[in-house]
Amino acid sequence: MLTFYHHPLSPIARRVWWALLEKQIPFELVTVDLTGAQFEPEFLALNPFHHVPVITNGDFRLVESLAILDYLERQYPTPALLPLDAVSLGRVKMIVMVVANELVTKTLKLVAALAESEAAAAELVQVPLSFLNQELGDRPYFGGSALSQADIVAGTAVPLIARLGLSLEPYPALAAWCNRITSRPAWQQTNPDDKGFAIWRRFVAKVARG
Repeated sequence: MLTFYHHPLSPIARRVWWALLEKQIPFELVTVDLTGAQFEPEFLALNPFHHVPVITNGDFRLVESLAILDYLERQYPTPALLPLDAVSLGRVKMIVMVVANELVTKTLKLVAALAESEAAAAELVQVPLSFLNQELGDRPYFGGSALSQADIVAGTAVPLIARLGLSLEPYPALAAWCNRITSRPAWQQTNPDDKGFAIWRRFVAKVARG
């Protein structure tokens, strides 16, 4: 059976958790205590970079969430989270990379900015959020009519920004999509409760302060 190593407050690990649930793949869930267990020899043997997520499937081991998502898609192709045609596939992969490179990387700065000025925080993420809003257009999901890998990656980032207190009102298509995404049972099952979110926010704020 596939084993999934995660921490419930990690938005990056959550991408894989959510995909596993959407695809209804049987798996064993192992929580890694990130206050020190990630540096223990047993875990370092799985991931020398000491972070989650990690999956194992028999003798096969894989780290990095985006690589894991691609593996799951090929190993368990139904239901599909990647389209087959070149244009749609390119668009989905583009969204994945924009979220990973242009939005998630701003999390620390965003949390720090929100503590000072909502306007400054909004400006920090205005370009990627505007881009995502435009790419959605009138489609229900980034890949078209069905949930895709792009929705999962964006769906662990954009609602988090809204939960931090930044309004999505300037991005109506993205706001409607966010409501659609957060109503999915798999999203709700992997969503941290208020206590967990508060712990995560304090951790990120501490890291942002250096």
